[in-house]
Amino acid sequence: MITYYTDGSASPNPGPGGFSVIRDMKPAVLGGEPSGAITTNIRMEGFAIIAALKDAGGAECQIYTDSEFWINVITKWSLPWEANGWKKKGGLIKNLDIVQEACPLYRQSKAKLVWVRGHNNDLGNELADYWANEARKGVRV
Repeated sequence: MITYYTDGSASPNPGPGGFSVIRDMKPAVLGGEPSGAITTNIRMEGFAIIAALKDAGGAECQIYTDSEFWINVITKWSLPWEANGWKKKGGLIKNLDIVQEACPLYRQSKAKLVWVRGHNNDLGNELADYWANEARKGVRV
Protein backbone atom coordinates (compact mmCIF):
# COMPACT_ATOMS: atom_id res chain seq x y z
CA MET A 1 0.00 0.00 0.00
CA ILE A 2 1.25 3.48 -0.88
CA THR A 3 1.35 6.13 1.84
CA TYR A 4 1.01 9.81 0.92
CA TYR A 5 1.14 13.03 2.88
CA THR A 6 -0.32 16.13 1.27
CA ASP A 7 -0.38 19.82 2.10
CA GLY A 8 -1.12 23.19 0.55
CA SER A 9 0.20 26.68 1.11
CA ALA A 10 -0.72 30.24 0.17
CA SER A 11 1.08 33.23 1.60
CA PRO A 12 -0.45 35.61 2.16
CA ASN A 13 -3.80 33.84 2.09
CA PRO A 14 -5.02 34.52 -0.58
CA GLY A 15 -1.73 34.87 -2.42
CA PRO A 16 0.78 32.83 -4.37
CA GLY A 17 0.20 29.14 -3.68
CA GLY A 18 1.77 25.73 -3.83
CA PHE A 19 1.03 22.16 -2.88
CA SER A 20 3.00 19.01 -2.22
CA VAL A 21 2.52 15.28 -2.30
CA ILE A 22 5.00 13.23 -0.27
CA ARG A 23 5.43 9.54 -1.19
CA ASP A 24 7.97 7.34 0.60
CA MET A 25 8.91 10.40 2.67
CA LYS A 26 10.15 12.22 -0.46
CA PRO A 27 8.47 14.88 -2.59
CA ALA A 28 6.65 13.14 -5.45
CA VAL A 29 4.53 16.00 -6.84
CA LEU A 30 4.87 19.74 -6.33
CA GLY A 31 2.50 22.16 -7.99
CA GLY A 32 0.42 25.29 -7.77
CA GLU A 33 -2.70 26.94 -9.10
CA PRO A 34 -2.98 25.71 -12.71
CA SER A 35 -3.84 29.20 -13.99
CA GLY A 36 -1.02 30.78 -11.99
CA ALA A 37 -3.58 33.06 -10.32
CA ILE A 38 -3.62 34.18 -6.71
CA THR A 39 -5.07 31.32 -4.68
CA THR A 40 -5.88 30.08 -1.18
CA ASN A 41 -4.65 27.44 1.23
CA ILE A 42 -7.94 25.57 0.78
CA ARG A 43 -7.54 25.35 -3.00
CA MET A 44 -3.95 24.15 -2.66
CA GLU A 45 -4.98 21.46 -0.14
CA GLY A 46 -7.58 20.19 -2.60
CA PHE A 47 -5.15 20.13 -5.52
CA ALA A 48 -2.68 18.19 -3.36
CA ILE A 49 -5.25 15.45 -2.70
CA ILE A 50 -6.11 15.31 -6.42
CA ALA A 51 -2.41 14.97 -7.27
CA ALA A 52 -1.99 12.10 -4.78
CA LEU A 53 -5.04 10.29 -6.19
CA LYS A 54 -3.66 10.65 -9.71
CA ASP A 55 -0.19 9.54 -8.62
CA ALA A 56 -1.63 6.40 -7.03
CA GLY A 57 -3.11 5.40 -10.39
CA GLY A 58 -5.81 3.26 -8.80
CA ALA A 59 -3.45 1.47 -6.40
CA GLU A 60 -4.48 1.01 -2.80
CA CYS A 61 -3.24 3.97 -0.77
CA GLN A 62 -3.64 6.08 2.33
CA ILE A 63 -3.55 9.84 1.93
CA TYR A 64 -2.74 11.73 5.10
CA THR A 65 -3.91 15.35 5.12
CA ASP A 66 -4.32 18.01 7.76
CA SER A 67 -7.37 19.30 5.87
CA GLU A 68 -10.39 17.97 7.70
CA PHE A 69 -12.37 20.28 5.40
CA TRP A 70 -11.40 18.38 2.23
CA ILE A 71 -11.97 14.99 3.86
CA ASN A 72 -15.52 16.09 4.72
CA VAL A 73 -16.13 17.61 1.28
CA ILE A 74 -14.97 14.50 -0.57
CA THR A 75 -16.44 11.80 1.67
CA LYS A 76 -19.66 13.44 2.98
CA TRP A 77 -20.80 16.84 1.81
CA SER A 78 -20.34 16.35 -1.94
CA LEU A 79 -22.83 13.48 -2.09
CA PRO A 80 -25.96 15.61 -1.47
CA TRP A 81 -24.46 18.51 -3.44
CA GLU A 82 -24.09 16.28 -6.48
CA ALA A 83 -27.56 14.79 -6.03
CA ASN A 84 -28.92 18.37 -6.01
CA GLY A 85 -27.18 19.39 -9.24
CA TRP A 86 -24.08 20.70 -7.46
CA LYS A 87 -26.05 23.08 -5.28
CA LYS A 88 -26.29 23.42 -1.52
CA LYS A 89 -28.80 25.14 0.74
CA GLY A 90 -26.35 27.86 1.74
CA GLY A 91 -25.71 29.01 -1.83
CA LEU A 92 -22.75 28.52 -4.10
CA ILE A 93 -20.22 25.75 -3.53
CA LYS A 94 -16.80 27.33 -3.28
CA ASN A 95 -14.00 25.72 -5.27
CA LEU A 96 -16.51 23.68 -7.23
CA ASP A 97 -13.91 23.01 -9.94
CA ILE A 98 -11.75 21.15 -7.42
CA VAL A 99 -14.72 19.38 -5.80
CA GLN A 100 -15.92 18.09 -9.17
CA GLU A 101 -12.45 16.79 -10.02
CA ALA A 102 -11.58 15.30 -6.63
CA CYS A 103 -14.82 13.46 -5.91
CA PRO A 104 -14.95 11.11 -8.92
CA LEU A 105 -11.22 10.44 -8.60
CA TYR A 106 -11.69 9.47 -4.96
CA ARG A 107 -14.80 7.37 -5.59
CA GLN A 108 -13.04 5.39 -8.31
CA SER A 109 -9.89 4.94 -6.22
CA LYS A 110 -8.75 2.52 -3.57
CA ALA A 111 -7.71 5.45 -1.38
CA LYS A 112 -8.41 6.11 2.25
CA LEU A 113 -8.26 9.74 3.41
CA VAL A 114 -6.78 10.07 6.90
CA TRP A 115 -6.77 13.25 8.96
CA VAL A 116 -3.56 14.17 10.77
CA ARG A 117 -3.18 17.18 13.04
CA GLY A 118 -1.05 19.78 11.29
CA HIS A 119 2.13 21.18 12.82
CA ASN A 120 2.17 18.49 15.49
CA ASN A 121 5.57 16.85 14.90
CA ASP A 122 4.28 14.26 12.44
CA LEU A 123 7.26 13.82 10.11
CA GLY A 124 5.20 13.20 6.98
CA ASN A 125 2.99 16.23 7.62
CA GLU A 126 6.03 18.40 8.37
CA LEU A 127 7.66 17.32 5.09
CA ALA A 128 4.44 18.03 3.19
CA ASP A 129 4.25 21.48 4.78
CA TYR A 130 7.89 22.27 3.96
CA TRP A 131 7.56 21.17 0.32
CA ALA A 132 4.20 22.97 -0.12
CA ASN A 133 5.98 26.17 0.89
CA GLU A 134 8.81 25.40 -1.54
CA ALA A 135 6.22 24.77 -4.28
CA ARG A 136 4.67 28.16 -3.47
CA LYS A 137 8.09 29.66 -4.24
CA GLY A 138 8.14 27.86 -7.61
CA VAL A 139 10.16 24.72 -6.80
CA ARG A 140 9.12 21.61 -8.77
CA VAL A 141 10.30 17.98 -8.84
